[in-house]
Amino acid sequence: MGDVVLQRWTERVQAARSAGTTLLIKGGDTKEFYGEPRAPEVDPAEVLDTRELRGVSSYEPSELVVTVRAGTLLSDLEACLAEKGQFLAFEPPRFAPGGTVGGMVAAGLSGPSRATVGCVRDFVLGATLLNGRAELLSFGGQVMKNVAGYDVSRLLAGSMGMLGVICEVSLKVLPQPTASLTLRFDMDQPVALETLHAWAGQALPLSASAWWDGALVLRLAGAEAAVKAAAQRLGGDVIEAALAQRFWGGLRDHCDDFFLHADRAIAQEGACLWRLSLPQTAPPLALSGEQLIEWGGGQRWWLTSESAAAVRRAATAVGGHATLFRARDRRPSFSGGSVFAPLSTPLEKLHRQLKRAFDPEGVFNPGRLYPGL
Repeated sequence: MGDVVLQRWTERVQAARSAGTTLLIKGGDTKEFYGEPRAPEVDPAEVLDTRELRGVSSYEPSELVVTVRAGTLLSDLEACLAEKGQFLAFEPPRFAPGGTVGGMVAAGLSGPSRATVGCVRDFVLGATLLNGRAELLSFGGQVMKNVAGYDVSRLLAGSMGMLGVICEVSLKVLPQPTASLTLRFDMDQPVALETLHAWAGQALPLSASAWWDGALVLRLAGAEAAVKAAAQRLGGDVIEAALAQRFWGGLRDHCDDFFLHADRAIAQEGACLWRLSLPQTAPPLALSGEQLIEWGGGQRWWLTSESAAAVRRAATAVGGHATLFRARDRRPSFSGGSVFAPLSTPLEKLHRQLKRAFDPEGVFNPGRLYPGL
């Protein structure tokens, strides 16, 4: 698994520990905007580039498992899977060319299908990690039945590099659906949410949903007969396949109209794009600004100039939490203490214990997940 690279990385971690310096874990840098800004004490020259370690270590299409090195381009992995008619069912956002598999896991972000198939950590079977003690650790395995260390490998999803360098990861993959169809319905937000909740309790091949500006778009995917029967039952306007593919790809990679408009509002007006993670049954939220709703109501994007405190009050009032996703200024003083939702005292204690266990000297990515971690 790239012994020369791993040896060099190990020596760099040992040197950083001895010198009391830090290392910045970096892949394609396509998600630099996400999370806390890099701490000022991180020397930009002290970069550990994961792209030095790339390639598919093993792939068993019949077992639906692929093991890949963390610096492998996500586009290369997806192309490899597509040759066998398989894919990453959680549709990780790519944002821009050059993203890596390690960055995908470390960011822990999922795309339009997350509500129906699960998130990144649900597909992580095992991982190899170089921790802040310069130890190379392996967790989990290549099958779902391998329980030893399984939760630790999943813990890396969304860790933002605070525990160490993800060197290799084993992922569950799925066959691409044989049929897919996208439907459009004109309805306001309350009706859209009520309709989605009703459909969720029925035997329908739902794959993804999105509501914005008075339109609900629904993707059906699965066996051809099931997709055809569901479309006839639900009605709506059928979206041409190529246009539908562009729409869902744009939603996944944040390059559709809503997110392009958000980028302009952030740059020109100082607005912020928040991601509200809510129970799917949460009621419609009358919020100033614009909303895009995904995951059957579970993920609500909110473009607004409201304060961080107001945004978080709106989210917690319905049992959820809010993350500052994009902004011109991500300083903690602006975002209300942290880009991510504030931790309760027990959770903060747990985070600090994990950091001490894996990276006691704070070598890796200080402050990228939460200030002071």
